[in-house]
Amino acid sequence: MEIKMPVCFYFDLPLEADPINSYPIMDKKIGVGVIGYGYWGPNLARNFNETPGFNLKAISDLSQQRLDFAKSRYPSIDVFSNYMDLLNDPEIEAVALSTPTHTHFSIGMAALKAGKHLLVEKPLASSVEQARQLTEEAVKQKKVLLVDHTFIYTGAVRKLRELVEDGSLGKILYYDAVRVNLGLIQQDINVLWDLAIHDLAIMDYVLGAHPRAVSATGLAHPGKHESISYITVFFDDNLIAHVHANWLAPVKVRRTLLGGTNKMVVYDDVEPSEKIKVYDKGISVSSSVEDVYKMLIQYRTGDMHAPHINASEALRTEIEHFHDCIRKGEKPLTDGAAGIRAIQLLEAASLSLKKRGEPIDLNL
Repeated sequence: MEIKMPVCFYFDLPLEADPINSYPIMDKKIGVGVIGYGYWGPNLARNFNETPGFNLKAISDLSQQRLDFAKSRYPSIDVFSNYMDLLNDPEIEAVALSTPTHTHFSIGMAALKAGKHLLVEKPLASSVEQARQLTEEAVKQKKVLLVDHTFIYTGAVRKLRELVEDGSLGKILYYDAVRVNLGLIQQDINVLWDLAIHDLAIMDYVLGAHPRAVSATGLAHPGKHESISYITVFFDDNLIAHVHANWLAPVKVRRTLLGGTNKMVVYDDVEPSEKIKVYDKGISVSSSVEDVYKMLIQYRTGDMHAPHINASEALRTEIEHFHDCIRKGEKPLTDGAAGIRAIQLLEAASLSLKKRGEPIDLNL
């Protein structure tokens, strides 16, 4: 059945980064500061501190208690309650931003204008327009902009992309993801922007396909921001994706099913060892006369194997990648364009959610 798409939402092409040689290449340790030391900031600070190419110089946070805690862990660093004091330090060449989403644009823009390379916690900004402006400013300033889509840097997600690219799964039929747990309920964004963005970013990276339409439904329990959401993404060639995100689940589930005509994959991020399982299972349709009374469907059940996965911490891999991009002048794997694509999907899903699931067309 043809899907009715009365509302047009523009999914235009992302900006291209400047040529590689436009970025300065540095040989010394890169001074770095972390703005925001709440939930994710300590993880960023720890990894920057432990990555040989970086020198953790300063941390900024509005909470004096958090600053005291940071100082107790890293006695040699400077701490600031005003992030502008951190940005004005000439020895700080890169900044990691881990603050509420609604502040990403203003603080990120200030960091870029101050001549700092920038790593921003997901999502890049609160809107496509803001994300574009940040990306344009990074190009203008010749600075690296990396969006913290952490799961892209896991060995499991890299393996998923490899399986899709090498054709071993056959034609991809569907992508089905569930990301639920009890909390953490955010005050400034809904569950789409907090949890679903992870799977939308993974989907974008793994499938490498251009989405054509988005439909979303959800409800707020409690508060004004939706805590439960269901997103369906439509692609060409009969490919479909579905993402379920929920802050109110009694258990933590991080599971993705990827179905192909040859093989199928289960990616379970909660699984401690075998995060990727490849199943030699599927169906085929027979056109022989003998099978005409057997519904023409044949089921194939073969072996399951769990490929070896790099177990390195994703955030460490990401920060090492950030370092390499600054050193070599390379475009990050999760650059501003990737951040824009994720927010385009989120904006379309948010619009559909307000329209009770009405599909939003992403075609130009």
